[in-house]
Amino acid sequence: MLAVGLTGGIGSGKSRVSDAFARLGVPVIDTDIIARELVAPGQPALDEIRAAFGDAVFTAEGELDRRALRQRIFSQPDQRRKLEAILHPRIRAEVRRQTAALSAPWVLIVIPLLLESGQGDLVQRVLVVDAPVELQRARTTQRDQISEEEVDRILAAQLSREQRLAAADDVIVNDGSLADLQQQVEKHYHFYNRLAGGCQGA
Repeated sequence: MLAVGLTGGIGSGKSRVSDAFARLGVPVIDTDIIARELVAPGQPALDEIRAAFGDAVFTAEGELDRRALRQRIFSQPDQRRKLEAILHPRIRAEVRRQTAALSAPWVLIVIPLLLESGQGDLVQRVLVVDAPVELQRARTTQRDQISEEEVDRILAAQLSREQRLAAADDVIVNDGSLADLQQQVEKHYHFYNRLAGGCQGA
């Protein structure tokens, strides 16, 4: 099965692109969703995070305080690596499990830090969603209600736009209209269908 890895910087529009592929009948595995499930109450990873980071990244109700954790890991690279060591092996295992359960000709795997985290062996092609940095910053501050300074720390922890594009097999540029984005998605959808020798959807 052909596995296409969808990646891109924060605020580039990965969710919008993956949703468009899903509407075309493409199976989508989203590692952000997997990560959220891994830190649900009662999951072993949550206990490891508490042991590694302490109660400061938990709410009074005992749930993970994502904002507090995000602020810590993007201001301290060693803390980010500590979190990745807890979550990434579990995420990889779940991606492989979900992929093995599919019978489609190809699958889209959304991995925001695909290139930064060295998870390229999970996919055969890298599809980058690209957008100008100024647009990434504006989208993220509006969507997540965080400061530009915090967005800049996140951007600094990711590959530059140029590095990401240099590593891409395929690119979707998300700096225009929804109609333009849909047209690009459909173009890549047909390309991957031909590449996989199959037909997705209806």
